[in-house]
Amino acid sequence: MSVDGEGYGCAVDLIHLSDGDNSFRVRVLGRRMPGVLPLHDLLDTEVLIESGFVTGRLDLGLFPDDLDGWSHALDVLAAGGDVCWMDDDRSPEIRFQALNEEHGTPAVHVEDVARSGISVFLPLCLEDGWIDDQRRLLQLVRREWPSEVLRTSPGAYEWRR
Repeated sequence: MSVDGEGYGCAVDLIHLSDGDNSFRVRVLGRRMPGVLPLHDLLDTEVLIESGFVTGRLDLGLFPDDLDGWSHALDVLAAGGDVCWMDDDRSPEIRFQALNEEHGTPAVHVEDVARSGISVFLPLCLEDGWIDDQRRLLQLVRREWPSEVLRTSPGAYEWRR
């Protein structure tokens, strides 16, 4: 964890995949609107991509459902499947391959059609146990920023007790 300069406090990686040459991270910076219903649980994050060829950064907002989706994506990857996470109109599409046949490694493909129109493909030579490492990061994010807002009906929210 590190302290950033934007008043968020501690930034925590939700996803960190790196092989020394290529790196893909989703870093949680903090709550977007702490104390304000219903946006209290919305987390400001950034997608960070680094390779010898390209370096990029995208802003991203995550709701608790998105964290649940990442948990499900990890289950699919652990079973050897490919998965698309964050495939909605408000976010870049992020696809993960448990094994890209051309490169013989896991791979990440990020496509930001809505904003920049840029697409990046990263093959990553990851160590065994990388999925378990991502599960630990997810648990850390959930401990740091637990869901505190409950949707009681469409358009109605209250604090969890």
